[in-house]
Amino acid sequence: MSESAAGVAEGRPARRTWLILRRISQLGILALFLAGPWLGWWIVKGNLAFSLTLDTLPLTDPYVLLQSLFAGHRPEMLALTGAAIVLAFYVLVGGRAYCAWVCPVNPVTDAAAWLRRRLDIKGSAHLSRRLRYVMLAMTLALAAATGTIAWELVNPVSMLHRGLIFGLGAAWAIVLAVFLFDLFVSRNGWCGHVCPVGAFYSLLGRWSPLHVSAAGRERCDDCMDCFAVCPEPQVIKPALKGANAGPAIVSPNCTRCGRCIDVCPKDVFRFGLRRF
Repeated sequence: MSESAAGVAEGRPARRTWLILRRISQLGILALFLAGPWLGWWIVKGNLAFSLTLDTLPLTDPYVLLQSLFAGHRPEMLALTGAAIVLAFYVLVGGRAYCAWVCPVNPVTDAAAWLRRRLDIKGSAHLSRRLRYVMLAMTLALAAATGTIAWELVNPVSMLHRGLIFGLGAAWAIVLAVFLFDLFVSRNGWCGHVCPVGAFYSLLGRWSPLHVSAAGRERCDDCMDCFAVCPEPQVIKPALKGANAGPAIVSPNCTRCGRCIDVCPKDVFRFGLRRF
């Protein structure tokens, strides 16, 4: 079931609230980075690896910084400060929120998922969701072995972001490969099974206070629409009305994308703060 099908079973207009908000966030962040090189409005300087906003606020991708440390580099204090700010933010909102609200590759994989549904492509290679953690370990080992942040040379997230700023060039091939992989090889394959960036950010969200709550689970009619639309369906416990299901989705792999909220005709889900 697609995100745009939300509410059809109940005869109400389809809801895309959180989808629209995610797109505004993704495009807005890209616009801030592109405004400088394209229009000369230097609100944000840099890229997703490191940026300086209004020449004051440093933001550093902690995953890139970690690779740098494994490579034996000594980061400057500004980079450490930027990483601390980003780490604190994603610990609060959930690390995988980066994947749904910031990552520029997310619209690419969402487009592949949409086209996959339109073409009714059923087959999907079985990939363990633990593979992304293996990939994460390999990128750090590669940095240690080469003394460079080697993964960032082919990382689709970095390639697409740098490509939009400086000209896509060879980045097109990598982005296209991710799109085709999700379209023909594995449903939600890149983000859900392979991407080490998502694996890293999932480690930050284990104790996040912000979560998706199944507060209205007594209204659940077991339609399974939430499972069908969720890119990480394993985070939603089945039989939501059961005593063992619990009111909150607390898995660190929940991307806080809001798809389940949009798609549910019974208004089972909502965002809330976690009780510890």
